[in-house]
Amino acid sequence: VREIEELRRCAAQDGCVVKRSAVDPSMLKHSGPARVFDSEDEAIAAIYDGQIKDGDVVVIRYEGPRGGPGMREMYLTLKMLVGQGLAKSTAVITDGRFSGGTSGLSIGHISPEAASGGAIGKIKDGDIIVIDIPSRSINVKLTDEELAARPMQPLKRNRVVSKALQHYAKSVSSADEQGKMIQETGEKFEVILEKISELSEIRAGSSIA
Repeated sequence: VREIEELRRCAAQDGCVVKRSAVDPSMLKHSGPARVFDSEDEAIAAIYDGQIKDGDVVVIRYEGPRGGPGMREMYLTLKMLVGQGLAKSTAVITDGRFSGGTSGLSIGHISPEAASGGAIGKIKDGDIIVIDIPSRSINVKLTDEELAARPMQPLKRNRVVSKALQHYAKSVSSADEQGKMIQETGEKFEVILEKISELSEIRAGSSIA
């Protein structure tokens, strides 16, 4: 049995990942109402305030490579749910990431992320999220037509970031493409690094000569 499972379907057209071995058997199939947050900080505040109940699916978006920017780990959300006794009765889905030490039904790397127009950006409070790990699927209970017609929900968060991170957000791919830097011309950032490395080697060789 693979420890890391990839899930797809309408809530994550390009995939997402879950650590199956960390999920309680009773939660391998779960459906519940979405509680939507535009940052991990908002989700943590809601959990602390007792707003999250058994069965809820905590949706944390705009925390992916582009939306964060930087795709920070959603570790504190899980710790808060454990502290509130909700780890075995709730789920967390996010375009952010989790570490290998995660526990509970926590699904990360949802792609495309909200900041790239992914379906997670269309989810509203109360939408029913259906998760079926054995079938490797994650869906929102809307028809394809309803989901296509629904606009992206407005981003309520106002996060101030440096100019460097602003540039990063404009140039990075989604998690399904490994969050790689891509120039606007389409040239991979890795190619640029290779060229810099080649130039450095040439210069080093000239210096030795």
